[in-house]
Formats: sequence, C-alpha cells, structure tokens
Amino acid sequence: MADTFQPTDTLANARTLAPELATRAAEMEEVRRLPADLAAKLAKAGVFRMITPKSFGGLELAPHDFVETVEAVATANASAGWCVMIGATTAMNAAYMDPATAGEIYSDPGIITGGVFAPMGKAVDEGDHYRVSGRWQWGSGSANCTWLCGGCTIWENGEMKRLPSGAPDARMMVFPASDATLLDTWHVMGLKGTGSGDIEVKDIRVPKGRSVSLVSDQPHEKGPLFKFPAFGLLSLGVCAVALGNARGSLDAFAALATAKKSQGSSKTLAERQTMQAEFARCEAAWRAARAYLFDEIEKTWSVAEGEGAIPMERRAALRMACTHMTRTGADICRTLYDLGGGAALFEASDLQRRFRDAHAITQHIVTAPSTWELTGRILFGLPTDGGMV
Repeated sequence: MADTFQPTDTLANARTLAPELATRAAEMEEVRRLPADLAAKLAKAGVFRMITPKSFGGLELAPHDFVETVEAVATANASAGWCVMIGATTAMNAAYMDPATAGEIYSDPGIITGGVFAPMGKAVDEGDHYRVSGRWQWGSGSANCTWLCGGCTIWENGEMKRLPSGAPDARMMVFPASDATLLDTWHVMGLKGTGSGDIEVKDIRVPKGRSVSLVSDQPHEKGPLFKFPAFGLLSLGVCAVALGNARGSLDAFAALATAKKSQGSSKTLAERQTMQAEFARCEAAWRAARAYLFDEIEKTWSVAEGEGAIPMERRAALRMACTHMTRTGADICRTLYDLGGGAALFEASDLQRRFRDAHAITQHIVTAPSTWELTGRILFGLPTDGGMV
C-alpha cells in the first residue's frame, strides 16, 4: 500500500516511514548510501523542504518542528536521519541566494540538495562567474541530489580574498550534480548508510548569483527562521540525529533486556538491579539533554521572532545545548552497548549500530569538542569572532 503523507506535517510523515526505515537499516549499511527509492519517499514526505523558504514552495518550519522530524527519522535509522538533515539544511542557501536564481533551483517540490560547507575548493573570480575546482569530503546523500554545493575560498588576481576580520573570504558554490564526480570513498565505521563520499569538480563555471556566504551575506528572506543563526540550525540538525539515535538505542536495549537472560541466570537483564539502575540513568540523561535542548531552541526562537538581532550570547547558549546533546547521546549509546554484553557485538544487534553511529556523529565540527572552547570564550566575555556561532 502506498504511503499516505500529510502535506505539511513532516513529523507525522516521518513516523509513517519509520518502520520501513528501521527495517532497511542493514541494507543501507551494505550499499553504503540512502537507496534512491527511500530518498524519493522522503522527498514526497516533505522532509527535505523543512527549511526551504515558503516563497519557493518550502515549509519554512520553526526549528522545534525541524528537530522533532529529524529526531523521528533518526530514531528509526540514524543514517537516514543524517541524509534528511543534510538535505534540509543545505536548502537554507535559497534564503541567501539571488531570489530569481533561487526560484529556478528550489521551487521544484521533488528537489534534493546536498553539499559541504567547508571551504575545500577554490573559486577564481572571472567577472560574472567563478571558475571553480575542488574536492570535498563528507558529501552525505549526494547520489540522490539534483544540486550540490561546496565551500570555496575566493581568489582574485592570483590572491586569496579576505574578510575584514582577516579570515579567508569563503562562499558556497551551488552547481548541478551533473557537473560533479562522486568518488566512492565512504568506507567507515559509523553512519555507513549516508553515502558520504567525496564530491569533486574541475574547472566548472558557477554564476555569481549561485554563490552564497552564510557568514558575510544577509538573507533575502525576512522570516524569523532566517534570523535564526545559520550554524545554529546546522548544529540543531546534527544533534537531532544524535537525539534520535540515542532514543533508538534506549528502545533497542529495552527490547533486549526484557528477553535476554545471562548465561546461568534465570533472570532477564531487566530483572537485574544493576541493569535497572543503569538503564534509568541513561533514560534520565536523555530526557534531561532533550529538555535542555528544546528549552534553548524556544528561547532563541523567541528572540528571532522579535525585532532585534540574536545576540552572540544567545547563539552560544544554543550551540552549547547542541554539543551537550550530541556528546550525551554518544555516552548513552556506549553505556547501553556495554550493558548489552556479547549480544550487542553481533551485526544483527541494533545496539552496535547505534554505538558506531553515535561516535560518527560526534566527529562533526559543529558539535565537536572545540565548540566547548568557542562557547567558553563567550561565557568568559573574551573577544570572539562570532561568524561561526
């Protein structure tokens, strides 16, 4: 029977797809990507258009709704949740791009976009366009994308351009996926099903209207979503995957513990006091981190809905909650993997996949340990470049 989706209720749609996403997790790990038919179903469910501006037919959801949807997908399948997060957040480019150009790209309701913010490419200014070459790692979900983007340093007259702060002037170049070569480099421990191989382009022309900077450009769209910090939204996407993945691990352990008996014991794991206490601690840690995260989301959203800009201290508070959720999620998955004993070692166990995926999520730069240093500087009131906060 065909899936029935609600036009704007991405959370309900994600829950509709959850059983199939969960069932096909092992298949995704084997093929090391999001299968095209699942990508098409997710596109029909609207999850790739959660951040796309309404002016281009997108949903322009509040951050709370975005996080809940990604959480629901990742609870079923963390790799699928990651691909949804990347597709949704890269569509944020539409708010910063020349509106006429953005309309040509993002008005297609079936479009899936992807790409990499890190400035691993080089864009040479040639007047009305850039001449672009580069190779980007971590191109999650790229095989299903129509358009891709890659961060580039900007070069003019043989010299790299710099911002007033002294940092390199970097912009994302948006180009048809057909202009790129996808390299099969994704042989990894966790998030195996994301297809996050390398993206490469050589000497392609990108019109300047198809380039954006989330640091130095101002969005053309005026809704509160686009006042919300861009890197805050990306961080929310990453930690939403961690949130859902940890929930999946808790659910998987509960199922195991109520059925499994240790060798030589007549009691199930769930009947053992040590297991009861540790499982309760993990559940409490998950609920606390989730509540903290949503509290900071709502506080930041409230400021975004007002008149003024969002101050750096508020942006930093949001980033701390995202990093805390990501690190807490990994701690939970590690603990539950340990509690699962030998049964957790087998590929058939969801606990080992959740453990691996959790520790892949922690490696993303927006929730890496270095964010503690960044936000700590702001807490101390030290001079800080807020462009990436």
